[in-house]
Amino acid sequence: MANLKEIRIRITSVSSTMQITSAMKMVSAAKLKKAQDAITAMRPYSNKLSELMQGLSGATSSEEKSFTSKREIKKVLILAISSNRGLCGAFNANIAKEVNVVKSREEFKNAEINFVSIGKKINDLLSKTEKVIQNDSDVFEDLSYERVSQIANKVMDLYIAQEYDHVEIIYNSFKNAATQILKSEQFLPIPLNEKKGAENSDYIFEPSQELIVSTLIPKSLKIQLFKAIRDSFASEHGARMTAMHKATDNASELRDELKLTYNKARQASITNEILEIVGGAEALNN
Repeated sequence: MANLKEIRIRITSVSSTMQITSAMKMVSAAKLKKAQDAITAMRPYSNKLSELMQGLSGATSSEEKSFTSKREIKKVLILAISSNRGLCGAFNANIAKEVNVVKSREEFKNAEINFVSIGKKINDLLSKTEKVIQNDSDVFEDLSYERVSQIANKVMDLYIAQEYDHVEIIYNSFKNAATQILKSEQFLPIPLNEKKGAENSDYIFEPSQELIVSTLIPKSLKIQLFKAIRDSFASEHGARMTAMHKATDNASELRDELKLTYNKARQASITNEILEIVGGAEALNN
């Protein structure tokens, strides 16, 4: 059995760790509320914009054809979104696993795959074995639509220039503080519902369907990427809050066990001292 000093040191260490994890939990809870409100407010707009895009599909403008025409897949670009910091459970590990799943798809079997990393954790991992053409981990330092628009514009320019034939986004979608849904979405070419577009073809457009589509397509893509990053941001804080809550509970249990062990060891030590005193007194009497 460990001596009393060692147990006291361990109790102090576990108590300090518990204070840190508890503080991190509260910080993540505060940040989660703001991030959750932002993504909850944004989703209806994003969904309605996607619905509108589906309804407008079928225009014959060169703008729409540039973003919707399917090509033979020779080069693939994957936008992998993680966090900049750890201590959030399996949040970042799940992104890495999904990257491997997407890479192994049959349609990408003979394609060259490059990456845009959004998040330091996934960038550190991918940069060791994969070709990362751009690292935008600083986007989380000042998360704004303008900053995300710059990333989206770069990706769209690469696609229009036929540098890549397919673009995929991998991220964690926020459901609640304890649940994050891992998603892989096709970013480009835009997957349009031709049947739905045909059903809405009797609309009258002003100034024209082609002009509206050419304006909405870039905006829709920017919103899609912004929503994915905001989803990931909220999911990160939810995952970290949950992980720190569990860590605090585990530290509390360990501290209680150590205190029980300490008390038992102390009691045994006192009992031994009493026995030694009684034994010494008996020896003097004899």
